[in-house]
Amino acid sequence: MDSEKLLKEISFKAVRSSGPGGQHVNKTASKAVISFTITSSQIFTPLEKQRLLEKLKSRISQDGILTITCSESRSQHRNKALAIARLFTLLEKSLRVAKSRKKSRPSKNAIEKRIVSKKKNALKKANRKPPSLQ
Repeated sequence: MDSEKLLKEISFKAVRSSGPGGQHVNKTASKAVISFTITSSQIFTPLEKQRLLEKLKSRISQDGILTITCSESRSQHRNKALAIARLFTLLEKSLRVAKSRKKSRPSKNAIEKRIVSKKKNALKKANRKPPSLQ
């Protein structure tokens, strides 16, 4: 994934942040909103786009736009940097292909140990019972 090409495809918008902060909040647009259109991206292959759309379907709008917001800091530049970092990590996580699990069988020694411990437990419980008078 080429981060410089990705940065060219991102659209950035600054919005007034909500929450506490006094007059500063009412005067400055410090909240960073980043939008990235996955479907029209030139960076990713069709297979990668499909994987992104599947894994991020709860975060993508119907138009195929991934939106990330950040309003942690009072600085617009810091919020923009944090949002871009979040976008990169989100895309990298989503593009990662999980390894398929290979079935494995327990070893002969493990099977033998299990059976021996079961017999030992059964014998212990059988010895707790009073003897039967026949």
